[in-house]
Amino acid sequence: MLALQAAIGTANDLVDEPRDRHTKPAKPLPAGLISRRAAQALLAALVAAGLVLAAASGPLLLGVAVLGLGIGLAYDTRLKGTLWSWVAFAAGIPLLPVFAWLGATGALPAAFGVLLPIGVIAGTALALANPLADLERDEQAGTRTLATHLGRRNTWRLTSGLLVIVLVAAAVSALALGGRGGGLVLVALAAVLAGAGIVVGRGADPKRRELGWELEAVGIGVLAVGWVVALAGTPSL
Repeated sequence: MLALQAAIGTANDLVDEPRDRHTKPAKPLPAGLISRRAAQALLAALVAAGLVLAAASGPLLLGVAVLGLGIGLAYDTRLKGTLWSWVAFAAGIPLLPVFAWLGATGALPAAFGVLLPIGVIAGTALALANPLADLERDEQAGTRTLATHLGRRNTWRLTSGLLVIVLVAAAVSALALGGRGGGLVLVALAAVLAGAGIVVGRGADPKRRELGWELEAVGIGVLAVGWVVALAGTPSL
């Protein structure tokens, strides 16, 4: 999964290079720190490594890996810069725990019936928060996203609402399914981080909104870990 995520990021930089020359010239490709040919070779190597490693755990995991890679590349090449870019995040983020759990155990526990819908909402929220941080750059470049369509305030309100739903649903479900211990502390920490991201991301300063997006992303990551740790050893997992 590390290789596949790096491949998706590499493909994203290759696709964005023409625009990055004007908007983000310090990135590796426009800055000349790596050539396009070297980046393309790296992309091929990462895809091959990720799929070979996934195949070692069986055809089911390989299928999830191919699906996740396809979603990521579809975002890079087609969905990014459109009103539908959020779909890739909504579909791709829930695949991460599925991939990990299938790779470790070969099956999914019943609790994933709760986790996956929460993951879809979390992915949608992060998909809105990300272009919110780049709103001015996207507007200047003529890139159309849901954030440019809705405007800064409406995007922030929608993102905040979705994140609150995720945090409440994760906390309530963890308690209802018998969660306990340090995992619940991590869930509480995640709420603090994501909440701070919501507050910081409200302003007009693009740098503060970018920091808000980072806090929200880290918060969702901590929330996922805390949710699983809280339920470790329970019948649900």
